[in-house]
Formats: sequence, structure tokens, C-alpha cells
Amino acid sequence: MPTLPPCPACGMENTYPDGSQLVCADCGHEWDPKAAAAEAGEERLEVRDANGNLLQDGDDVVLVKDLKVKGSSLTLKQGTKVRNLRVVGGDHDVEGRVDGSPMQLKAIYLKKV
Repeated sequence: MPTLPPCPACGMENTYPDGSQLVCADCGHEWDPKAAAAEAGEERLEVRDANGNLLQDGDDVVLVKDLKVKGSSLTLKQGTKVRNLRVVGGDHDVEGRVDGSPMQLKAIYLKKV
């Protein structure tokens, strides 16, 4: 007999199949196991810093080299702290705040603090 997954709503193991759905006998939650498996199988964006450390939303990092800001005469100096990092993907991997201004940066120029 195959084991059924626990309820995603309450975490209890008292589940049973009802047609193509699974039902929790404790809380009454119904869900499609195929849709839940597809959501669990979605790839999470994995961005690593210059040292290979995994970056996550909310991390603080520092710059490992001087960077010129495109469209400005401003230069961000090595060691400048970037706060409240947010992983976004794309050409510039992360967004963060440098001295209160939002910036998009590449992770290869960052080091996790």
C-alpha cells in the first residue's frame, strides 16, 4: 500500500484519496497531489556570490571591487555595504540598497557578510 503525503494545511498524516484529489480527515482540506508535486518541483533561483556562498533575500553583502554606476559619475567603492538583498535573476542577479538608493548588481562582484 503506497503511503500518502501529509496534509499541506495542517500537517497531519490522516489523509485519504477521493477520486483524483487527496482529502485530510482532520481539517477537511482537499488538494490535487499532481499540482502539489509540480509546485514542489519548481526550480528556485540559485545565485552565488564571488566566494560561492548562496545568496538569499534579506542578506547583507559588500562589494569586492570598485564599480562605476552606469549613467552617473558615481563610483561604488570596494567594501561598500549593500543591504536587504533581493534575488531577482536576469542580467543583474540581485537588487539592494546602497546608501539608501536602490541598485541592481551582479553577484560576482559581491561577498556575503
